[in-house]
Amino acid sequence: MTARWGSHATARVGVHMTASPPPIDRTRLLELAGSLIEIPSFVPDESDVAWYLADFFSERGYEVMMQEVEPGRFQTIATLRGRGSGSSLMFNGHIDINSLMRGGTRDPWAPTVEGDRLYGHGVQNMKGGVATMIEAAESIRRAGIQLEGDLVLACVVGETQGGVGTHHLMESGFRTDAAVLAEPFGLGNLVTVHGGIMHFAIHTHGLSAHISRAEDSIHAVSQMAKVIQALERVEFTYTPRENLPALPLLNVGSIIGGRGEDYILTEPPYIPDLCTIIVDVHYVPGQTPDTVEADIKRVLDPLAAEDPDFKYEFEMPPPAFFRGRRELVMDPVDVPVDEPIVQAVARNHEEVTGRPPDLIGAILPGSYSAGDTCWLWGAGIPSLHYGPGGGFEETGAGGTYTSISEMVSVAEVLALTAMDFCGTV
Repeated sequence: MTARWGSHATARVGVHMTASPPPIDRTRLLELAGSLIEIPSFVPDESDVAWYLADFFSERGYEVMMQEVEPGRFQTIATLRGRGSGSSLMFNGHIDINSLMRGGTRDPWAPTVEGDRLYGHGVQNMKGGVATMIEAAESIRRAGIQLEGDLVLACVVGETQGGVGTHHLMESGFRTDAAVLAEPFGLGNLVTVHGGIMHFAIHTHGLSAHISRAEDSIHAVSQMAKVIQALERVEFTYTPRENLPALPLLNVGSIIGGRGEDYILTEPPYIPDLCTIIVDVHYVPGQTPDTVEADIKRVLDPLAAEDPDFKYEFEMPPPAFFRGRRELVMDPVDVPVDEPIVQAVARNHEEVTGRPPDLIGAILPGSYSAGDTCWLWGAGIPSLHYGPGGGFEETGAGGTYTSISEMVSVAEVLALTAMDFCGTV
């Protein structure tokens, strides 16, 4: 079927393909991945990558739609048109990247090949996967293969913010019959299960005074220390999930304290009157933002009851002035393994690698985190994660990498899956 706006229709999976995949060009794949690495794309500044990809797709005959997710912030939706008589398929990948860690010695924006690894910041999550899904489509186009249904390449923004790009795409009414997300779970892993993620802020409010009059103050950072200790004692209300045994998880990921609403940090003679932490909770089906908030407040409210000077505030999502904050809650997902797209990827994985998938379902610890499948599945689009694996360099160089051989194999599998699911003329 044609990729479309509006209601979702039932997919008709194409005839199982037994042909070899169209040839994957390793050099072309690495060149594209390298070009993506060279363009920084931290949240919310992904538009340079989006426009680069718009030119890339336009020059090769794809239909290109630039979606403005918020003013001046664009994502790229490219379509390789089929004849309109087969099922439509989306390859989805995010172009935003994680923040840089301290201590790395590699140039994060210089793609480097060493053995089977391609190094560069953001290549693991997930510019390597984006390049892989694009090369899969390119191999079909360059081979002159005509698909029956449309193949869509959604290069979206803000996945690390809760999936604002894919959420926007779904809210706009765009639909395909199925989707594969090239997230870095590793060749052989078909991931259909993941937990949920929510972020929130907790503020403690104090009373500022000069250090010489400390007895007249309330130290907001000291009050926050009580909060952090209390959060270690939270007992969540939930039903355990066998396939997500470590969930729920809670982490205090950041803290800032200072004087005034802007957290002034350059006046240490004054007692801070505002302190904020940003908290992450990974959770299981059955939990909700409301139940998590109630569980948090159950350990914090007694602190306020015991100490009239203890004042806290729970805020979800975190305040907008924290640039790049996670805006949306991503719900847990459990896509049935008998969905046609899951089975199509499984059989084409075996076609390419000569062995069945290592896993279909939840892979740990990766499935403890959420992904854009939550928005696709929530919109009625069966979807799964299947992408090349990678990781963080074991030495002090601190670089992220993706397996080149897995990029090539995954591209072959995705190309065959598109031919299988969409059908060919």
